[in-house]
Amino acid sequence: MPKASDNLERVRPDLIRRLRRIEGQARGLQGMLADGRGCEEIVTQVAALKAAVQQVGVALIGCVLENELRQALKDGKDTSPAIDKAKKLLSKL
Repeated sequence: MPKASDNLERVRPDLIRRLRRIEGQARGLQGMLADGRGCEEIVTQVAALKAAVQQVGVALIGCVLENELRQALKDGKDTSPAIDKAKKLLSKL
């Protein structure tokens, strides 16, 4: 049975890549503002940045859910608490 951290270790490189891209998007937004680009264009890029951050959160919640479900099934316990935990985390996004 995988350890709880195994799921995170599996997705860590992808999450780091995504966060670096997000960092670049944020710098791009700063440049757009400094260059006097139009509000509509900037809002479009803010929406893209927001979606990218949300996808990182969703991936992390997927790790939590997978870990919790695996542990509950291994222990022969009800999986409802794992699902409730994931719902609570999703509501934070």
